[in-house]
Amino acid sequence: MPLVPRNVPPVPPTRLVGGVRSRWIRATCLAAAALMVTGAAPAASAPAADADSGRPGHCARMNTLTVPGAEHQQADCLDELTTAGTVASGHTDQADWAGLTPKDLATPSGVPGIQIDGYFPDSSTTNTGHGWNHDSQFVIRLPDRWNGGLVIAGSPGVRKQYANDRAFGDWVLARGYAYAATDKGNTGAAFYRDGTEPGDALAEWNRRVTQLNLAAREVTAQRYQRPVTRTLAMGMSNGGYLVRWQLENHPELYDGGVDWEGTLWRTEDPNPLTFLPPTLRAYPTYAAGGAGAGAAHRKIVKAGFPAGSEFLWPYHHQYYWDLTQRIYREELDPGYDGAIEAGTPFCAPGTPACDADYDYGSRPRAVRDAIEKIELTGRIGKPLISFHGTLDVLLPISKTSDTYARMVRQEGRGALHRYYRVEGGTHVDSLFDTFPDRLRPLVPCHRSAVTALERWLDDGRRPPPSRTLPLPDGADPATLLTRCPLGR
Repeated sequence: MPLVPRNVPPVPPTRLVGGVRSRWIRATCLAAAALMVTGAAPAASAPAADADSGRPGHCARMNTLTVPGAEHQQADCLDELTTAGTVASGHTDQADWAGLTPKDLATPSGVPGIQIDGYFPDSSTTNTGHGWNHDSQFVIRLPDRWNGGLVIAGSPGVRKQYANDRAFGDWVLARGYAYAATDKGNTGAAFYRDGTEPGDALAEWNRRVTQLNLAAREVTAQRYQRPVTRTLAMGMSNGGYLVRWQLENHPELYDGGVDWEGTLWRTEDPNPLTFLPPTLRAYPTYAAGGAGAGAAHRKIVKAGFPAGSEFLWPYHHQYYWDLTQRIYREELDPGYDGAIEAGTPFCAPGTPACDADYDYGSRPRAVRDAIEKIELTGRIGKPLISFHGTLDVLLPISKTSDTYARMVRQEGRGALHRYYRVEGGTHVDSLFDTFPDRLRPLVPCHRSAVTALERWLDDGRRPPPSRTLPLPDGADPATLLTRCPLGR
């Protein structure tokens, strides 16, 4: 979901950058390839004497690669494509993935190959990465040792294209996959300034993932001189939403997907605009204690945030609930607060146009029309594995993934879906560092889900039935960092 403000421990955020509303610049993903832009080799890059030889090997064909439809691209030959090397070489942005993973998560290494950074045509400028000040930036990583597969990812929250690098980008590269990620076409807490109509900025996210898929498949085939044999969609939070949308709307482009706590957008209750306002109204009374605290607690639980998650509420109230409500409401219902942009932070109920008083059910039909541009239906067309933490205090599981799993079943697609409720998981794994005795990280569950999906696609071995994965009593934190069995 949203980007949190800077200097907020324990989850450092990415930059909060603004932009201007812009019209969608339509660009066919298979248009003429952009001119290769060359630059000085980074400190960690390796010689590429055989880059154009056509022979297999380190960075083969690097200078012949073109990303279809890209307006700008730069290819670099790297000795290390994972964050074990890209942090030092400047081929990732630590601020983009800060706060998403546990501090002790091991980083794979030993993955040489080619990295291509660039952007597709766009008129918005919220992404300041590389000094380009240009949205629709992407990164494509092509390891020397390739397994024939390609992973496509959109960023969580409103972060940039490197946001998944540590959570799963490193790991899939180490397994031999090519990897491509997009900034989704706009970034930062003022992402809603992009587009001309409500919902445009969010709808662009889906188009940009599709665009990247088509382009990445082409450039991967150029690099290895054979087509991609498997394409997987992966993502967390807003990135998980993108996985769902892609498998519903473009299943022909994928073999399957892994959805990590995806956001649920639909025109009916529940959606984030229905469960966040009552929580914002009730929390100050709950936090103050006194006679009304018990009733306020019951309202927060009814909104979806479960009893037992109270230790996470102060942090999420301060850094997530208010900001999330205001910026997504501004994108989908800018008329609610008139000329004010994204409401008034932490306004008291009763204040004019206060987001704590927002009532989705009473808003004009135009708000539902905006959400219709991005809504999910459950009509997936390829195998999907979803998992979600039971202590998620940003996207409460009962109002999001539980609902989506029902939608999939109601659409008759249950045979294509496995859904695991992870006891003790929360929205960002860095909070495991603060509460190792109460939480479990979700990174190992992602890895278990990917390997289960691979077996499903390889030989039809279906993953274990959908279930709740219990938090082991007295589990050692080091064990929780590496294990998340999906079943027997």
